[in-house]
Amino acid sequence: MNIRKIAKVFKSVPTIEGAGVHLKRGFGYYQTPLFDPFLMLDDFHSSKPEEYLAGFPWHPHRGIETITYILEGVVEHGDSMGNRGVIGAGDVQWMTAGSGIIHQEMPQKSPTGTMWGFQFWANLPASQKMMAPRYRDVPAATIPLVTLDSGVTVKLVSGQLNGVEGPVKDIVIEPELMDVTIPPGTLFEHRIKHGHTAVAYLLSGSGKFDEGLDPYSFDYSGNGWMDLERGCSFGPETVVLYERKGDAIRVSSGKEGVRFLLLAGKPLGEPIAWGGPIVMNTKEELRIAFEEYNSGKFIKK
Repeated sequence: MNIRKIAKVFKSVPTIEGAGVHLKRGFGYYQTPLFDPFLMLDDFHSSKPEEYLAGFPWHPHRGIETITYILEGVVEHGDSMGNRGVIGAGDVQWMTAGSGIIHQEMPQKSPTGTMWGFQFWANLPASQKMMAPRYRDVPAATIPLVTLDSGVTVKLVSGQLNGVEGPVKDIVIEPELMDVTIPPGTLFEHRIKHGHTAVAYLLSGSGKFDEGLDPYSFDYSGNGWMDLERGCSFGPETVVLYERKGDAIRVSSGKEGVRFLLLAGKPLGEPIAWGGPIVMNTKEELRIAFEEYNSGKFIKK
């Protein structure tokens, strides 16, 4: 097994999106070539309702898929296809905007006082950017929890592990989305297709994500003074981007264990023209999209 090495490490950056939602951005606009086919990862985690209740009122999307995963709290959803619903702890919403959709995502006051969730954006290839929109509600009860002999547990949203397949299938970028929890002092290995992008986003605990254990062998974008503080073990709100060479990742947990989201998918290698909530291949396609939105012709029948 050829174990992958780390390419780059990032710390998430505080920002405000929507109508005033405080969140941490793991990666986004300027880093798209590195994370292809993924465009963005946002982590919204707060115990202050004023930091999340404003939500994301009605807005359009075209050319992408948006994936929302909730750990704690409640989010109401509505869209131009007539879908209405609520996603709560452990639920996933996988929405393919395709040719165009207008929707809103409105966090509600959390029963526990804390709202914690994630949204990923995944790109669509040019051949499918104008496909018919679709919406997938993935309740927590339908997401398998795989327990390995080592004690590692994996919530499997998409992809395969130990002969078990996640409920989200038939996606063009062949995504894997897993919520991985590793007990203290335990090793986890997972095969990933050669050439596919692989990203880990740490939620809690700490772990080592590169068997070389050399903090100077990869690029590091941290929040320390001049990035002088480096280590081999990473903690919460860290993004680990792997090299595309190799067919597996290996993670060893620290004394408190580690929990992280694992995201993998097939790169598209296509030009990206990004304008707010719309991602196309050319500036002309962007111009048409916004012109259609402003003239009421955005939604296709």
